Amino acid sequence: MQLSRFTDYTLRVLFFVATNEDRLVTLAEIADYYGISIEHLRKVVHALSKSDYLATYRGKNGGIKLARPTSDMNLADIVVQAEGEQPLINCGQQMCRLTGFCSLQGALAEAQKAFTDVLRKYTVEDLLKNPKMRAELLNTL
Repeated sequence: MQLSRFTDYTLRVLFFVATNEDRLVTLAEIADYYGISIEHLRKVVHALSKSDYLATYRGKNGGIKLARPTSDMNLADIVVQAEGEQPLINCGQQMCRLTGFCSLQGALAEAQKAFTDVLRKYTVEDLLKNPKMRAELLNTL
């Protein structure tokens, strides 16, 4: 299983903005720091602002900042919002001779729940307690 690039970028943006919480950051800064296209980031930031994780400000002195404390940013909620809640495989998408008898979808649903349950134990604040990670994120110049 692999998370989408959108989810990866979502987490990266939150880490960067949270570490630089004493000021507004720009899309260009984030794009330069991670080497990511501004257009990809624009979609990520838009989704995060619609979900009240980020506040955005337009104009010459505009930028991005957190809209809530990192302690209120649960990893499971962020990942589920970015990825959506869908089964790992969609057994109804095509004909299968095992429909009605197969136990694979149940096992995968259990695994997916376990994955989400582990992420639910962590917040963005928890992950940013790593001093080396924080130092690297502050190394923006």
